[in-house]
Amino acid sequence: MSVNQQAHTGPPYGQPQPGYQGYQQPAYGGQPLPGVPQSQYGAYNGPMPGYQQPVPPQGYFPSLGFPSKGSPVSLNSDTSSLAPNFIGSLRAPPTSGAPPPASGASLPSGHLAYSQFGHGDVQNGIPASAAPMQRPPASQLFLPGSAPTPVSQTATFQQYGPPPASVQQLSNHMAGMTIGSTTASAPPPAGLGYGPPTSVPPVSGSFSATGSGLYTPYTASQGPSPTSVSQGLPLAQPLFPGQPMSTQRLPTQVPGFAPPPSSAGIGPSSYPPSTGAPRPPTMPGPPLPGQTVAGPPTSQPNHVSSPPPPSTMSGPHAGPPMSGLHGPPPPTHLPQPGYQMQQNGSFGQVRGPQPNYGGAYPGTPNYGSQPGPAPPPKRLDPDSIPSPIQVIEDDRSNRGSEPFVTGVRGQVPPLVTTNFLVKDQGNASPRYIRCTSYNIPCTSDMAKQSQVPLAAVIKPLATLPPEETLPYLVDHGESGPVRCNRCKAYMCPFMQFIEGGRRFQCCFCSCVTEVPPHYFQHLDHTGKRVDFYDRPELSLGSYEFLATVDYCKNNKFPSPPAFIFMIDVSYNAVKSGLVKLICEELKSLLDYLPREGNMEESAIRVGFVTYNKVLHFYNVKSSLAQPQMMVVSDVADMFVPLLDGFLVNVNESRTVIASLLDQIPEMFADTRETETVFAPVIQAGLEALKAAECAGKLFIFHTSLPIAEAPGKLKNRDDKKLINTDKEKTLFQPQTSFYNNLAKDCVAQGCCVDLFLFPNQYLDVATLGVVTYQTGGSIYKYAYFQLETDQDRFLNDLRRDVQKEVGFDAVMRVRTSTGIRATDFFGAFYMSNTTDVEMAGLDCDKTITVEFKHDDKLSEDSGALLQCALLYTSCAGQRRLRIHNLSLNCCTQLADLYRNCETDTLINYLAKYAYRGVLSSPVKTVRDALINQCAQILACYRKNCASPSSAGQLILPECMKLLPVYLNCVLKSDVLQPGPEVTTDDRAYIRQLVTSMDVAETNVFFYPRLLPLTKADVDSDSLPAAIRNSEERLSKGDIYLLENGLNMFVWVGVNVQQGLIQNLFGVSSFSQISNALSTLPVLENPFSKKVRSIVDMLQVQRSRYMKLIIVKQEDKLEMLFRHFLVEDKSLSGGASYVDFLCHMHKEIRQLLS
Repeated sequence: MSVNQQAHTGPPYGQPQPGYQGYQQPAYGGQPLPGVPQSQYGAYNGPMPGYQQPVPPQGYFPSLGFPSKGSPVSLNSDTSSLAPNFIGSLRAPPTSGAPPPASGASLPSGHLAYSQFGHGDVQNGIPASAAPMQRPPASQLFLPGSAPTPVSQTATFQQYGPPPASVQQLSNHMAGMTIGSTTASAPPPAGLGYGPPTSVPPVSGSFSATGSGLYTPYTASQGPSPTSVSQGLPLAQPLFPGQPMSTQRLPTQVPGFAPPPSSAGIGPSSYPPSTGAPRPPTMPGPPLPGQTVAGPPTSQPNHVSSPPPPSTMSGPHAGPPMSGLHGPPPPTHLPQPGYQMQQNGSFGQVRGPQPNYGGAYPGTPNYGSQPGPAPPPKRLDPDSIPSPIQVIEDDRSNRGSEPFVTGVRGQVPPLVTTNFLVKDQGNASPRYIRCTSYNIPCTSDMAKQSQVPLAAVIKPLATLPPEETLPYLVDHGESGPVRCNRCKAYMCPFMQFIEGGRRFQCCFCSCVTEVPPHYFQHLDHTGKRVDFYDRPELSLGSYEFLATVDYCKNNKFPSPPAFIFMIDVSYNAVKSGLVKLICEELKSLLDYLPREGNMEESAIRVGFVTYNKVLHFYNVKSSLAQPQMMVVSDVADMFVPLLDGFLVNVNESRTVIASLLDQIPEMFADTRETETVFAPVIQAGLEALKAAECAGKLFIFHTSLPIAEAPGKLKNRDDKKLINTDKEKTLFQPQTSFYNNLAKDCVAQGCCVDLFLFPNQYLDVATLGVVTYQTGGSIYKYAYFQLETDQDRFLNDLRRDVQKEVGFDAVMRVRTSTGIRATDFFGAFYMSNTTDVEMAGLDCDKTITVEFKHDDKLSEDSGALLQCALLYTSCAGQRRLRIHNLSLNCCTQLADLYRNCETDTLINYLAKYAYRGVLSSPVKTVRDALINQCAQILACYRKNCASPSSAGQLILPECMKLLPVYLNCVLKSDVLQPGPEVTTDDRAYIRQLVTSMDVAETNVFFYPRLLPLTKADVDSDSLPAAIRNSEERLSKGDIYLLENGLNMFVWVGVNVQQGLIQNLFGVSSFSQISNALSTLPVLENPFSKKVRSIVDMLQVQRSRYMKLIIVKQEDKLEMLFRHFLVEDKSLSGGASYVDFLCHMHKEIRQLLS
């Protein structure tokens, strides 16, 4: 819908659930979460002891602070949905007299109202006074000098005392209206342009009662708080009964950057200083007499309702006109006490020293030019900014119940965190392809202007849930698939049949091709072929063709692939128990090699090699009584000493293989050899596959830096001193080009390398991983491997890696319709030309990310098409083509682009782009480029799509409101901002992992999932509702589980009830819980069963097995755990979410000015 169109009132987004009237609701500014019990976050967010909570009067929205019958619409959000997620309740100002309640409902007498986020009597807001504070009516103009007009409404408005005589005074006047914290008894700061404090309207969206702020949650009939305060309300429903209202609708607006929504705890200067400084306490003390708190800019009154018209004033402060400058603002702008995202010290550039403004965001707090010491910086309330948890929950409740039907062009799919069923009706499932935007700009100029990258994250062999149908296999016989003569695109649902079905026009290049006689079919009255529904390639988005011999190497069909297991038997590997563990596991694992759907046994053959400084090959031919070993000590010129008997069928050679696996650990039990080779091992596997004329996979189990004399020998070049220098990029680059050349040879043969690393010190993952990376393989790393704690993880990873679906000798090409073309590719593969992505192996977890650029204009009518074609050999040796098609919309309006973006996919692309950037640029340059690009994306939206409003507001597109929080997580990741404990190998490892991750994996990797286990319902199958990644969300009395796809932590608070500890850990007290546990004990009680089932459920969802780490509060391991609380400031200097949002706003403002 267009930005100025009115939203409907029914909020599908985050609707409050009935049944929670009057309860304190969890974490997101008081939005009820569906199905969450009321006690959810009591410990850190809940009522202070002794405060009772009044039920809100009917028809009163706490977040708006005035009577209203309907629910507020998505204020400033860009969809017609309600986006509550960021605006939590505003911290209410302390007062000592209650104002008249709304809609005639009265507050229960004698109740101390309390602020949801408050701590005792420390409150935010204007210094208290003995007189009641009152609420302004909607149409009351802010006319300095006029007397307050009486309005027949319960909440009355009084002028701010004597009108300010000048702009300077006016700014002082507002400066005092900060929403920073003050104690309830603080006197008003001297020297501010206040009239009698009695007349200052309350800052918070809620009424205040004696001594403390009141926070009222919703009743079931009320909507959640607005996403912004410049809000569009339903046309039928004026802001206040009988008042005019705004018809403008804007995107999500972050409080405080906005005139924040009522629930924002933001006010002038409520930000911490720079990201580098420690975060100030949440509730600082009162301003000192004689000193002002930095306030909003002089040209802006604080307003609540719709955004002000652009001001003609120079300088960055657009705001409604003020007395002495312009006429009064239109009646829709009601003065809103105390919070406008100021152009002040907390961010925004300062034009010269200005009264009441602090220094620029990254600098030290410099609060204005008034005398007196500066007050502590105020902090933006985390509940008032966009919450990932809220967005995820809203999408689940809105889109999880209906199947996603792919028949319509340019539909944005549900989020990756939502469980949904897909019905393929002509476009590929989002499980195979996700795009950064589903509506792409028609011209390259528009694309450049928006800076939104146009990219698709493609997972060609993705696993589907059992309820969905696998792609159909189509066999066209010897003639093979029908293709366009010119561009060679494959037949798909978007091809247009003409001339009665005798020819078809290509949807990619418009060339007309004859339909082969065997493929001819008549058309119906609509121009569709009558066999449309019988042919997958005409009616479905994804399908497979059986490839003919023309699609095979050397024009002959391939042999089934082989798996070669190559085991390091140096001293470290044997002593740690690793060699024995691998051999034991392989005995049973070989029965589970991948096979085609209906085959009795796998067609894959297996071979075995062990190595240290030399290589040992084993003949396990079925006719032998005992395996035979052959040693190759000339590692400089690698060859395979035997052909017959090296690669065998598991069933035929079962007894010989079992005998070999029993003997290997004994043979090397007394080894003293500590040195290893590495490149010759890969060469040996490659030579074996060449000799057997098949593709395949090497499983290499390796423990140390290969320093023995041999090709590919490495030296220890680890140097922490290079971090933050221009040479840091060398740490990510391979130290020799030898492995790049070896990788090229492997890809040519279809030899994929999977690497299992067990380092006790630096191993140079950046170099050892090159072959794995370029052949489409996987790396697994188990630092300081210990049998008792790490074997579960290793064995689970190995089992999954051996069993998962994989295509060999794969080539992928992405075709596009005229106007755009694929220009850049990210992932684990090799490219010998600009169009073909080559992979020796491609498994069901790997993605290839493709970026598109314009090479011509697109049209809104025809849209844009992508076709991904993957040619590969199946595990049975069958050559196949898998085709995925996707149609996207095209737009001439930027608003349409911003309305159809997918932030999770955008972050996936940006992370991969940045992680590739560190190979060639200093890390700081990469970080700055990321921040700049995102600032440009958001600034372009602000400039071209949002309704005009003050520069002090941060306005985010509805579907991109999580871009800042997720981007900050990428910037703080170990690759771009390592803490002192992160090793060079860890960074290289993560860099390679992320490059092949799909959107669901990057989502949880950068913003981990945090679940309160103590809130889990032991009688249901569902997971407890997740909470935000911040320490202040944790309660000492609870147990939490955090997972990011690679790690899993169970955090136990110091005050957890003894009974829970007994039930989960089988010990009687907190101090007896052992950190050494790597699995939870199996205990027969409902809580233990529930928690273990949650752990198992999460393990199954992830492509790697997560090591379980038990973290006790205040224990040394807690530092590691805190690293994953990504909304907080990180030890390595990464900004907190709140700080980063301020910083992004400053960047956007700089671009706009």
